Amino acid sequence: MNYITSALRHNPELAVFLTLAVGFLIGRIKFGSFSLGIVVGCLLAGVLIGQLDIKVPPLVKTIFFDLFLFTTGYKVGPQFFRGLKGDAIPQMALTVIVCVSCLLTAFGLSKLMGYDAGTAAGLLAGAFSESTVIGTAGEAIQRLSIPEAERTALVNNIPVAYAVTYLVGTAMLVWYLPTIGPKLMGVNLREEALRMRSNVGGAGEAAEGVMSAARTFDVRAYRVTNPNLIDKTIATLESLPQRSRVFIVRVRSGDQILEPAPDLVIREGDVVAIIGRQEIHAVRGDTIGPEVNDPHLLDIPIESLDVVVTNRSLDGKSLADLAHLPFARGVFLSKFTRSGLDLPIAPESRVNRGDMMRLIGALPEVERAAKELGYPDRHTSETDMIFVGTGIFLGGLVGLLSVVVWSVPLTLTASGGALVMGLAFGWLRSVYPFFGRIPEPAIWIFDTVGLCTFIGIVGLSAGPGFIAGLRASGLSLVFVGLASALLPHTLGILFGRFALKMNPLIVLGACAGAGTITAALRAVQDEAQSSVPVLGYTIPYAIGNILLTAWGPVIVAMMSI
Repeated sequence: MNYITSALRHNPELAVFLTLAVGFLIGRIKFGSFSLGIVVGCLLAGVLIGQLDIKVPPLVKTIFFDLFLFTTGYKVGPQFFRGLKGDAIPQMALTVIVCVSCLLTAFGLSKLMGYDAGTAAGLLAGAFSESTVIGTAGEAIQRLSIPEAERTALVNNIPVAYAVTYLVGTAMLVWYLPTIGPKLMGVNLREEALRMRSNVGGAGEAAEGVMSAARTFDVRAYRVTNPNLIDKTIATLESLPQRSRVFIVRVRSGDQILEPAPDLVIREGDVVAIIGRQEIHAVRGDTIGPEVNDPHLLDIPIESLDVVVTNRSLDGKSLADLAHLPFARGVFLSKFTRSGLDLPIAPESRVNRGDMMRLIGALPEVERAAKELGYPDRHTSETDMIFVGTGIFLGGLVGLLSVVVWSVPLTLTASGGALVMGLAFGWLRSVYPFFGRIPEPAIWIFDTVGLCTFIGIVGLSAGPGFIAGLRASGLSLVFVGLASALLPHTLGILFGRFALKMNPLIVLGACAGAGTITAALRAVQDEAQSSVPVLGYTIPYAIGNILLTAWGPVIVAMMSI
């Protein structure tokens, strides 16, 4: 045991990796359907291992925190700037109400209970599960003109309050939003979802190397015997009134295989290759004629391609609008995501610049559609580190600028500047996607491992004083954290539904986004049995991340007056 203790103290990098391993293990333990999550797991692991009095250089946690903040901005940048447009004003207004009331609630209750600035910042961070407040508030405390020992005590109080209030706030909100939220609005979520549901599609991702036997789209060959289809051009046939999108992608006429020109006339006995949804083939395929086995005709290159939408003229259009544009012929949408979240594939769903659309169809048609929509995002494992490094550097320079308010210096800090520049660079990537690519695995490393490493080191540093701080704060933190979490969301629900007249599903999605609580969004979706709430989540999530992160230095300044 002495050997391990000595190794950890003299080689703090080993303590960091042990903290990550134990933290991820703790985070995966489930209590029924609830788990602590890897962030809290890493904090608790850091506190536990930190009892050995391990010193980790502060620069290490700053580097990982900057990576995390830049990546957060990169992910939400397109939606943050999208939120500045007029049609997103209701969601923006609701987000501001929730976030401002969160700040005021945490400040008011902290003053009432006599908490210090560190405990107040931890309360704010935990009640709204916004871990970034730990970093920005900690940096603001380090700039206060107070003795070093007092600054250290305040910084160490942040993770104590965070750990307690995070558990209370997150667990309660995951239950509160889908259960009490609908009652406050007087609606039934499932009935509301049924009214909104219209041809919602899309399938989840399968594990690597595994595919579903159920094919959403298919290409099949039919011999034309229906007299209503004979001696008509392809353009005429495809323009006939029909409820579903089906297209002719190749024709066999006698011994010849022909490509589908609009003026090509279909004769009796021709064999046509039809692309469409699987259910259309099953229900209506025989209206063309008998299905035939023609491997040579069906030897068509089919492509599935992710495309980032950058075309300004398509921004704000519905999927139904896009389906009637010429480039959409023969192309189907199999996945539709925004900021990494799946959106419902429904006719009324709106497209924003920066959205990712996974297209499927014959290769020439998919490539043509990709050029019209934006930029084909072909898979690669390479990260544009020039983009990442430059962004964090420039953000740091911006963040170091400060203003003095009531004798208290207010600054974004270098880390806050990284977040702001991540927003700008993320938006640039959505507009000009030919540079600045960060693949999903790299985003996971920067985002998840970056945050967990930062939180773990915070726990290691605070470990020796954590238990004493928790005893000093007492049980009051539990009740204060509960009130701090529920009051702002209650105001947000009532304001969104009755003042802004927003759809109940969108209101709950927006509240989850404003509070940056993805677990609550999933709970609302499960209760509604619908993916529609995510339409209200992305813009509030982007803006909520920025506001709540900015509140770190603000609440320190307010508590210091």
